[in-house]
Amino acid sequence: MERILKRVTEATVRGGIAVLAAVAILAVAAFDASADQPEPWQLGLQEQVTPIGYDLNELHNILLVIITLISLFVLALLVYVCVRFKWSNNPTPTKTTHNTLLEVAWTGIPALILVVIAFYSFPLLYKQDKAVDPDMTVKVQAHQWYWNYQYPDQEIAFDSYLIPDDQIQPGQVRLLDVDNRMVVPVGKKVQILVTTYDVMHSFFIPALAVQIYGTPGRVNETWFQVDKPGVYYGQCNQICGIDHSRMPIVVEALEQDAYDAWLAKAKEQFAMNPSATKVASVTD
Repeated sequence: MERILKRVTEATVRGGIAVLAAVAILAVAAFDASADQPEPWQLGLQEQVTPIGYDLNELHNILLVIITLISLFVLALLVYVCVRFKWSNNPTPTKTTHNTLLEVAWTGIPALILVVIAFYSFPLLYKQDKAVDPDMTVKVQAHQWYWNYQYPDQEIAFDSYLIPDDQIQPGQVRLLDVDNRMVVPVGKKVQILVTTYDVMHSFFIPALAVQIYGTPGRVNETWFQVDKPGVYYGQCNQICGIDHSRMPIVVEALEQDAYDAWLAKAKEQFAMNPSATKVASVTD
C-alpha cells in the first residue's frame, strides 16, 4: 500500500508540473492568435476594438489570475495531503470530524473572492446594458437563416446571406463572409436593437464584445463603438435549426468619409419602402 501511495504522489507531482508547463506555453502562443476572426489554436479573447471589449478583456485577465491561483492552491493541497497523510507518515488517522476555523475559512474566503469579482463585473454589466446618447441606430432582425439590417434614421434596409462555398472569392472567408455586410462608422456609438422573426437567435460578435439574444415578440438592446477600422466576424450562437451554422455576421467599420460614400450608394440600392414603419430609437 505504501508503495502504491508513493507512486500516486509522484505521478500527481509530475502531472502538476506538466500541466503548468503546458499552460505557460499555450499562454505565450495566445498573444499571437488574436484576430478579428477565429484562428487555428487560438486561446483567449480576440483583439477587442470597443470600450466594452477593453473592459471585458481586463476582467478576463483578472479572472485568469484568480482561477490560476486557486488551481495552484488546490494542487498544492492535493500534493500535501498525499504526502502528509500517506500510511507510512500517518499510520493512526485522526478521528476529528469538525474544525471551526477551517469551516469558517472555506466559507468566507470563496465569498470574498466572489465580492472581488462582483466589484469588477457589475459595473461592466451596467455599462453594456444599453447605449447612452447613441449616434445611430441599427435594427437587427434574425430569420431562419439570414439577417436583416435596418437603418431607420437613414431609411435603408437589406438582407445578409452567407456566401455559398462555390461563390467564395479570394480574400473571403468560407462560412463567415456574407453578401451584404453591416457597415458602421468608426468612433460612433451604435445602438443595436435585436429581434427575431421566428425562433430565438443570438447576435454574437466576439471582437466587438457583443452577445445578445433575439427573442420573438420583443426587442433587446445593446451597443458598441468600434475604435479601429476593419472587418469583424461573428455568428448566431443560439441553436436555431438545421442551418444554424450558416448565419454569420459581418460588421465592417469604416472611417467617416468612406462610410458616407457607402451610405450614399446604399440609399440607392437598399432604400426602404416609403410605407414602412419607422423604428424609433430606444434611448430611455
